[in-house]
Amino acid sequence: MAIPEVTPAEVQRRRQAGAAPLLLDVREPWELQICAIDWAKAIPMGEVPERLAELDRNAEIVVMCHHGGRSLRVARFLAQQGFDRVANLAGGIHAWREQLDPGLAAY
Repeated sequence: MAIPEVTPAEVQRRRQAGAAPLLLDVREPWELQICAIDWAKAIPMGEVPERLAELDRNAEIVVMCHHGGRSLRVARFLAQQGFDRVANLAGGIHAWREQLDPGLAAY
């Protein structure tokens, strides 16, 4: 199952235009303490299956993690659960920091 990738710049551009997808951060709480995007919804990867009801099946969702591996697995899982508008954030928070917000802490 092919999951599209979206760049941090595309998410930011769409947010500024008022059409941002839900940014779902699947990193662990300790990672969020290091750096986070304040408007992203945080659900750790291991909790996603039990917390599906918190997500709108009709919304566009971009899943993110540190570099993009875990988020791709979660995006595939969501697609298998009937979420039709799911994408992966290319490069994760690492790319977000490098491309958009160098003020975020690196780890």
